[in-house]
Amino acid sequence: MLRYIYAEDLDDFPKLKRTMFLDRADQFKNRLGWEVNVDATGEERDEYDAMNPLYVIWEKPDGRHGGSMRLLPTTGPCMVNDHFLDLTDGVKIQSPFIWECTRFCLARDAEPRTAGALMLGGGEVMHGFGVEHYVGVFDARMVRIYRMIGSSPEIVGAKGEGRDRISVGLWDFTEEARLLVAERAGISPSQSRHWFDLAFGGREHPSLARVA
Repeated sequence: MLRYIYAEDLDDFPKLKRTMFLDRADQFKNRLGWEVNVDATGEERDEYDAMNPLYVIWEKPDGRHGGSMRLLPTTGPCMVNDHFLDLTDGVKIQSPFIWECTRFCLARDAEPRTAGALMLGGGEVMHGFGVEHYVGVFDARMVRIYRMIGSSPEIVGAKGEGRDRISVGLWDFTEEARLLVAERAGISPSQSRHWFDLAFGGREHPSLARVA
């Protein structure tokens, strides 16, 4: 199922929390070879995990992490503005209607629909919080994954060639895209909405106050 959990509430889900940060270390350090910080317990975190982001997490039936992504408003500190201005010609992307999506992670044994489920969850956050776009930095391998899911971004800046190409993209999420992603993920739109309502009580535009 999809979970929507603020960082300050992760301790309420110890198995999910532990396996998410372990899977992040496995993906970003071991498989991709990124220069990320992995602590003595084998978990990967950075400074943005300390800013009370909202995590969208696919939880497996046994309570372990299957996949996740991290959301923060661009009105505060975020990776695209703090570290990747060279991709946008020095122009900061800042708006209450644009949130940043980072640390898109899939467990090694994630089922095929996991990536699509996370995209659906991102769409629910957009609808529920009044967000119009996500911004994110991604590498060349993700282009195929986004296309397969049915939710490709508009590229606003890039550098490098081939497998080394890094891009900044903007996503919207139309109703047509939502239906396509839901179909490919094998999750009904009503089920997706139900999981969001479980987290936020069915309220339109939940409070942003908890997000740094």
